[in-house]
This record gives sequence, C-alpha cells and structure tokens, in this order.
Amino acid sequence: MTVMMDPAAEAAPLTLKSRVVGTLRAAILSGRYMPGDRLNEAKLAHEFNISRIPIREALIQLQESGLVMIHEGRGLCVTKLSEEDIQRINSVRLVMETEAIWLARRNMTPQIAAQLEDVLARMEAAHDLLVEVAPLDIEFHRLIWAASGNPYLARTLDSLVAQLFAHKTLEHQVFAKTAPQKAREEFRVWRVAHHRELFDVLMGKTQADPEDAVLKHLRAGFDDPDRFSSLPIRSHPQTA
Repeated sequence: MTVMMDPAAEAAPLTLKSRVVGTLRAAILSGRYMPGDRLNEAKLAHEFNISRIPIREALIQLQESGLVMIHEGRGLCVTKLSEEDIQRINSVRLVMETEAIWLARRNMTPQIAAQLEDVLARMEAAHDLLVEVAPLDIEFHRLIWAASGNPYLARTLDSLVAQLFAHKTLEHQVFAKTAPQKAREEFRVWRVAHHRELFDVLMGKTQADPEDAVLKHLRAGFDDPDRFSSLPIRSHPQTA
C-alpha cells in the first residue's frame, strides 16, 4: 500500500526527508502506527515509493523527537514505555529539572519570562490537545532548561524526557480525539493551570520549594514519579 504524503507538508518547500517526517509523525499521532509497532525501513520505503535513505533520515529525526525508539531485538518502533521505564525516567527528571528551575530562577530575564508567558497564552488558546497543546508542553519545559544556562543539562534533559513526552502524547490519542468537548476543555484548563503554577515558582511568586513544585507537577501526570528517587530514602532514613 502506498502512503500518501501529508498535504500540508507537500504544499511547503520542504525536503523529501521533512515531508516523510511530517507524514510519519501524523500517522503515529493519528494512531495508524500504534505504540510498540515496528517501523521497518524497507517496508516504509516501499509504501512511500521512495529510496530507503530519506526513510532512514526521517526515522532518526523521529527518534530524536522521542516518537520512535529502539526496542531490543525489534529495531525501531513507535515509542512505548513500561510503567517502570516511566518511573525511572521521572526519578532522574525530578533531580535534573529541579536543578534547572533553581538555575533558571537565577538567570530569569524579562525576555525569558515573556517567552514562557507566550507559551502559556498559546496553551490557553489552543483547541487541539494532541496537535497543539502537546508540543507546547515540551516547548515550555525546554525554555526552562535553556534558561538554566547549562547546555549540558538542557541537552541531557531533552534527550531523557523526549520519549516520556512522546509516550504521554500517544497515550492521550484516544482521549484527545474521542472525549466530549467539555472533558477536553477541562483537561486543557487543568494542564495550563499546572504549568502556570510552575511558572509562578520560576518567577518567585510563591515560596514553594522547586523540588516540591517539580514533584507536584510530575504527580499531576504520572503515578509514583518519585518511586525510584532518593525521596523515599530521605523521608524514611534507616536507623542504625
């Protein structure tokens, strides 16, 4: 079966690789390729009726964005994380994003604050939870990581968390497309509110500890995000 290129991508002056990325991304987000599905390079090249080189390049870009990951023994697949994977990633994210927030608070400027406010405003105005809000979510966090002033911290967080964001986006596929409008609106408002709380911590508008703020933010979207962190150890130290 031949895959039809994304019309929006076709209309723009993009490279073949970019058009393949756009089409595959749309196919993944629409549920045509489900979490865990293998993305075979040769098969995709046949479906697209193109060579394998732009397919390979597109899959690499999708892997960098978190939508595609390597599953041992199966090759490249649509991202699918186990519950333990999610908790372990969040345990590291808790430490690193807390550090990023402390540093971003110190480095905060009117320009950075305006960028964060702009993302929040676009979240509030968005209508499509999957296509519009999900990318804004990670854009908001990337601004914080960049504001830390430590490019190594920012790059590590981006590499670590990309799969997590992609997994959560794919998890929301059915809800975002089939839930009643009222439920989708309530979810959007809830999502914006949690990011605004984090923004208030960044701006020093609240006395909340950054680690507590990050943990609260993670708990809004995940179960037991601190399960594999040192928090349980610190909360209940072993007696000699």
